Amino acid sequence: MAVATVRGCEALCQRLDEAIAGQRDQETLTRRVEQALKSLIRENAVDLPAEYRRPAESCYARRLVHNSPEHGYTVLAMVWGPGQGTLLHDHCGMWCVEAVFDGAIDVRQFELMEHDGGRFRFEPRDSIRAGVGSAGSLIPPYEYHTLTNASRERPAITLHVYGGEMIRACVYHPEQDNNGEESWYTHEERELSYTV
Repeated sequence: MAVATVRGCEALCQRLDEAIAGQRDQETLTRRVEQALKSLIRENAVDLPAEYRRPAESCYARRLVHNSPEHGYTVLAMVWGPGQGTLLHDHCGMWCVEAVFDGAIDVRQFELMEHDGGRFRFEPRDSIRAGVGSAGSLIPPYEYHTLTNASRERPAITLHVYGGEMIRACVYHPEQDNNGEESWYTHEERELSYTV
C-alpha cells in the first residue's frame, strides 16, 4: 500500500531513503536509520501534523506516516496516552528502529530462552527510560520487548521504522505473575491496524 508522505515529514523520508538505499546488512542499516532519526529529532526537522499527535482512548495510537515500496520500509508515529503501553511482543522477524519524538518511554527487552509447543520462556534483559531523541533497534532474533509511556500525566510520541509493513505480531501472556522474573508465556497472533 503506497501512501503519500505525511505533511511535515518529507525530510524524514528523504533521510531514511538515503540511510536505507542499497543496504543489505541489518546492523549497518539499523545503525544508519538510528543516526538519521536522532539527527532529525535534534534538528526539529520533523513536524507531525496535529492529527498524528492525538492519543487514542483505549490503547496507543498507531498511524502510518510513509510506506516506501522502493526501499521496503514503513514509518509509523505512535502516540501513547498517559500510562499506555504494550504487552510483551515480537516483530514477526522484521527489523525495527524506534525513536522518542516527544515525552519519555520505558523500554524493557526480553530474550527468548526456549519454547515448548505453544509455551515460551523469556528472561528479562535491559530496561531503560528513553527520552526525546533516543533511538534503538530490534534485529531478529532479538525482537522481544515492552514499551510504556513513562508519564501518567501527558502523552508520548515515538517514530517507528520497520523493514516492511508490520501488519501482525505475536503478543505473549505470562502464565502467572512472577514479579518480572523469567517465566513461561503463552502467545497469540494479532492483526495490527492503523488508528484513524
